[in-house]
Amino acid sequence: MEFANDILHCKSFDNLARLTMNRPQARNGLSVAMLDHMYEAIQTLCGARDVHVIIIAANGPSFCAGHDLKEMTEARKQPDRGRAFFEDTMVRCSRLMESIVNCPKPVIAQVHGVATAAGCQLVAS
Repeated sequence: MEFANDILHCKSFDNLARLTMNRPQARNGLSVAMLDHMYEAIQTLCGARDVHVIIIAANGPSFCAGHDLKEMTEARKQPDRGRAFFEDTMVRCSRLMESIVNCPKPVIAQVHGVATAAGCQLVAS
């Protein structure tokens, strides 16, 4: 299985699948789009017969800086001061982390740099 979009790449080889976060300019922050793409990829890879191990990696100097603070700051401008956005983002984040924990295959974080906040949560999952 292989795919690539602007923010997440997936390559398979020798029964391994490598998911690579590709937002180095944003320190691979977990934007809503990243959370959704990663969740969909994990779900697909967990069910793929030819994949035995999943590796989560990242491009750039940081592994993952956590949630995308620019998205969060922008959400504060909404009439509810971002409450609906934050609730939705936390649900998406929990869904991703639970999908990793519940995957019947080993999921390994290949951490090469800073992993803070939700990025640390991603590593721990």
